[in-house]
Amino acid sequence: MPDPKYTKPWHGVPREQINWNPTVVEDACIGCGTCVTGCSRLVYRYDFERRKAVVADPLNCMVGCTTCANTCPTHAIRFPPLSTVFALEGRPPVRHSIEDDLIARKEVLAWHDVAPHPERMVNLKVAALERPGPDTLIVTLAPQTPADALCQFMPGQYLELLPPESGWLARAYSIGNAPREDGSVELQVRRVPGGRMSEWLFERLQTGGSVQARGPLGHFTLRSAPGTKLVFVAGGTGFAPVKAMIEQQLTLDPKRELRLFWGVGVREDIYETDVLAGWTRRDANLRIAIAVDHGPLPGGLPAGIVALSGVVAQAIAATSAKLAGYDGYVAGPPAMMPAVVEALAGQGVERERIRVDSFGL
Repeated sequence: MPDPKYTKPWHGVPREQINWNPTVVEDACIGCGTCVTGCSRLVYRYDFERRKAVVADPLNCMVGCTTCANTCPTHAIRFPPLSTVFALEGRPPVRHSIEDDLIARKEVLAWHDVAPHPERMVNLKVAALERPGPDTLIVTLAPQTPADALCQFMPGQYLELLPPESGWLARAYSIGNAPREDGSVELQVRRVPGGRMSEWLFERLQTGGSVQARGPLGHFTLRSAPGTKLVFVAGGTGFAPVKAMIEQQLTLDPKRELRLFWGVGVREDIYETDVLAGWTRRDANLRIAIAVDHGPLPGGLPAGIVALSGVVAQAIAATSAKLAGYDGYVAGPPAMMPAVVEALAGQGVERERIRVDSFGL
């Protein structure tokens, strides 16, 4: 029988609604018992007659745990893809449940030692707000004092915004521009239905207001040797760090060969087409493809930009130009990463030369 202390809801989601449990490939199982004795949640039992492990109480399994599969000497244990868990984590109610749990148990879970490198806190004013689409918000933040200027960050890094007087945890947003002399930064925000922070930014943030930010943070930065050909892949507002990198490269190394694949849900999600047009006009070595997952394709795109139906991984797989010798930089939601990495590898990009960033993580 499943144990109630293991089958309680996972961050508000009933455990029986979550497809996460192991299966045993009997032909591969050698009956060593490592999984049976190693699982403290009693997911398994041992069939002494057949010398096989049996999944007896699958709901006891901890969501996301794969320890038994990792330690199975014959790789006889299978789990659903981790995208199953990532999809749950992407739901606002699940994220809010985790946040509320952290705050409620702060006295128990807080780390009290001093960090060896204190993170930089800056105070920024809201210089401009732009809504290029119904679900996209571009926020320009400027320093309130010279000490708050963000001139030294590396394109690809992100800031954590601390919502004032909410008690919520900070949220990460990638910086969408190369460093500017005035120290300002651009953040691109996607509206998440039911999302606390995105709703606050869309509905309550006002020009002239102020926010507190921590950063710059993150290691998703350009590490390729000079002259190396680069392919960038963005999903949704994963376009922000990719934009910052391309913007910098067009200035520092205008002869470098660049490719950009940008995946969006519908054509209304495409924004900053003036920026894309400016890039293609100034650089013949940059080619851009936009993949639209649902609905009609956009019309009247500038020369040098093509639009394709489907997800961005399909656009990569369909390209006629092989990408061997390229370094890859991929930014976007976790769910898209496995397919994109496979598509890039299928086009000749070496896996160790593909760097990924899942919205600042």
